[in-house]
Amino acid sequence: MNRRLTLSLILVAALSACGRQPESTDPVVRGERDFRGLGCAKCHMIGDTGNEWGPNLTLIGFRKSSDWLDTWLKNPHAWNMRTVMPNFNLNDATRTDLVAFLSAQKGQAWSTYPWRTPEAMAMTPVKRGEFIFNKAGCVACHGQFGGGGYPNNNVAGGLIPSLTKVSEGYSKAELHTKIQNGAFSLLNDPKGEKPKIFMPKWGDQLKQDEIDALVEYLFTLMPHAAAGSKAAKDDF
Repeated sequence: MNRRLTLSLILVAALSACGRQPESTDPVVRGERDFRGLGCAKCHMIGDTGNEWGPNLTLIGFRKSSDWLDTWLKNPHAWNMRTVMPNFNLNDATRTDLVAFLSAQKGQAWSTYPWRTPEAMAMTPVKRGEFIFNKAGCVACHGQFGGGGYPNNNVAGGLIPSLTKVSEGYSKAELHTKIQNGAFSLLNDPKGEKPKIFMPKWGDQLKQDEIDALVEYLFTLMPHAAAGSKAAKDDF
């Protein structure tokens, strides 16, 4: 057997061995692989990787339920007909793995939360609050500048509330408490399915001064600020 043939056989054997590597039994690992393979990072950021054309997903597992994630990935346009996110027509196994990966994203991909850097700490409370609103993903539910308009099931009007008039309905202390403790929307139909989207207990992620900054920002929002603005974010 000549040297060239021997090397060829060794290469074939090596490639065959690689092909026989068992697939991970961890759905989070498989979901991360699919997240990268599908090019999700072209629009979304997790930690310091990706782009923020769409919502930042570093806290997606904290602010969205696995039930909603599964519904969304099954057919984004069925949930929100105006979404710009494509339907990837995922098979059940891939979708399940992606849900597992996204549900696991609860901030650990950040070595330091972006609003705790020296630069962010030097911002005015209103600017820092706006920064938190966008980076933490509040924008993905309440819309750019708090304008609202994103769907939810079995709630009044079928929409997540706008935040442009919170200063008329809450004191700053009341709004702080609501953000800290989270909230469930009132059911449109008491016998119907529970809303898939609800506000989580942000006190589990944000410090008191960070919630204060968020409140200061929300109190600056007015209907005219959202009127006519084109939302650059999706509702993922």
